Amino acid sequence: MDPREAESLAKQLDELNRDRRAIESAVREEALAQVEAHLAADSAANLAWASGDGWHPGVVGIVAARVKEAVNLPSVVIGIEHGIGKGSARSVPGVDLGRAIQRLAAEGLLLKGGGHAMAAGLTVDAEAIPAAMARLNALLAREMADRSGVSDLRISGLLDPQGATIELMHLLERAGPFGQAAPAPRFAFADQLIEGASVMGENHLRLRFRSPAPSRSRRSPGAP
Repeated sequence: MDPREAESLAKQLDELNRDRRAIESAVREEALAQVEAHLAADSAANLAWASGDGWHPGVVGIVAARVKEAVNLPSVVIGIEHGIGKGSARSVPGVDLGRAIQRLAAEGLLLKGGGHAMAAGLTVDAEAIPAAMARLNALLAREMADRSGVSDLRISGLLDPQGATIELMHLLERAGPFGQAAPAPRFAFADQLIEGASVMGENHLRLRFRSPAPSRSRRSPGAP
């Protein structure tokens, strides 16, 4: 391939990827806002769900995974186009979401739906979304009741705060895409001191932390 053609294609791909990230970010913010409102109205909900007109079908799966990670509940995100919703669902360990969605389809609440325990897809009339999600919430009640309520926290490794750079974030994005078989890495910061915390929305906190100052006992004998 001609180097100039390769460079042009690479630029086009980079622009498309930036557009996708912008679309994903916008849908994620809207979806999380809906989920927070739903959970505020029903704190005992077994399901997190959101739907929106014009949400791109190419990002609803990624957003469903992000919602699930944020609230630790089975999550469904649905994009609506011309009165038809096409959604993607992601579950938590111990809850067979695919089987529940197949049952919804068999009961006629969905136009179609299927998948496996941890991920599924569905198509639904827009007007039927609230009823379908209410039924799905009820179907998941028993399995959710059997869960301990505490999710396993998988840590990929420890990271020094100085290593949490924008460059690292870009490298991780380029390492994707991530999904069920290849989950995104999660890092922990050890021995940190909390300097401040503030509430964001209804169910989120923003934290500011720092590393502790080096102990004087660890300094070299000649250090002041």
